[in-house]
Amino acid sequence: MKNITIIGTGYVGLVTGAGMSEFGNKVICADIDSRKIGKLNSGLIPIYEPGLEEIIKKNFENSRLFFSSDIESSIKKAEVVVIAVGTPQGENGMADLRFVDSVVNTISRNLNSYKVICTKSTVPIGTGKDIIKIINNNIHDKKMFDYVSNPEFLREGSAVKDFLWPDRVIIGTDSDKAYKIMCDIYRPLYINKNPIAYTSVETAEMIKYASNSFLALKISYINEIANLCELLGADVHDVANAMGKDGRISDKFLHPGPGFGGSCFPKDLEALLAVSKNNELKMETVKAAIIANKNQKKRMTRKLLDLFNNNLNKCTISILGLAFKANTNDIRESASIDMINFIIEHGGIVNAYDPIANSEMYKIFDAIEYYDNVYDSIKDTDGIVIMTEWNEFRSLDFKRIKKYMRGNIILDTRNILNMDELSEFGFTYDNVGRIKK
Repeated sequence: MKNITIIGTGYVGLVTGAGMSEFGNKVICADIDSRKIGKLNSGLIPIYEPGLEEIIKKNFENSRLFFSSDIESSIKKAEVVVIAVGTPQGENGMADLRFVDSVVNTISRNLNSYKVICTKSTVPIGTGKDIIKIINNNIHDKKMFDYVSNPEFLREGSAVKDFLWPDRVIIGTDSDKAYKIMCDIYRPLYINKNPIAYTSVETAEMIKYASNSFLALKISYINEIANLCELLGADVHDVANAMGKDGRISDKFLHPGPGFGGSCFPKDLEALLAVSKNNELKMETVKAAIIANKNQKKRMTRKLLDLFNNNLNKCTISILGLAFKANTNDIRESASIDMINFIIEHGGIVNAYDPIANSEMYKIFDAIEYYDNVYDSIKDTDGIVIMTEWNEFRSLDFKRIKKYMRGNIILDTRNILNMDELSEFGFTYDNVGRIKK
């Protein structure tokens, strides 16, 4: 068991803290936001993530997980300090490291014993080297710490599962001592022979960006294949299914839709592109993925406009799904934002429904109508747009919808509705890359 302090109680920090305490470690999740810490100590979890509330409650009650706003004291109590603060995209596309730099300086002032300093935050390649230099400049004994890059590979909506049963754990360091300490933290995985990779710091940092960028490339690729399928009369569902059976390709992330969003893919692509530019290297595939994703979001809005014969003025559209993907309340870079803006700009009226993300979207659009029930949101509407693949949208009652709606237009950007039923009930509809019935 190790004494660990996680600095930052956002998405990555909370999942990491809960996961490490589940492995039997004693973990303090620390944050300068005392209000957030107060809520966490009261059992209020600020993010929605399946399974997270349960393991936080379990380990909190078993005195393995603690929450504190006293950053300095939390650092001094730890053997391992994990940096898990945000790295938002800066104006130049690079990750903004202000929060990381602040934490590093705080750590360097509170090194009261040897510690492993570990970065979970997604940071540009070379950041670890800079962190080591900053700390060395602020302390006298350079043997007081070792540095580790331990990137996270958490999918929103299945992050708890990803942490407890990971495909791989990357430990980037030049210290055998630090590597062994990190292996001890992840001991339940190590015993079960889960793949733990020992790399250099720079390699670990690159693995994170390379992985996310490749998955984003895969999404943009299948979206463009879907668009071509529409023009040629092919069905992308069958194409993707056959592609996925090839072991070299796999079926993961071969699901066409309205374009990717969230806190990782858009930001990480831009950051990797910025790094390549700074090193005078062109990364044309990464650049193309960014452009293709922006175009895909625009293509969905054009589909809606086509369904309404180029006139959305005074039409009421129900947007079903606001989160960028199912099983999360994260709306960052969500394609729903582009769709709502487009409808409003063209004189339309928006009704919105999401099982858990209404309050988040309200922070951006406070003048549209939000509903707590999917069927209430579609009453007297002219059209429906499925934007998120929530399971409850897969089994919509079309007979009931037909009765409630004023119009008969449905745009399914996630390809989750049954086309035979849509045709049977007389809906005018479109989707992404499917052969229409």
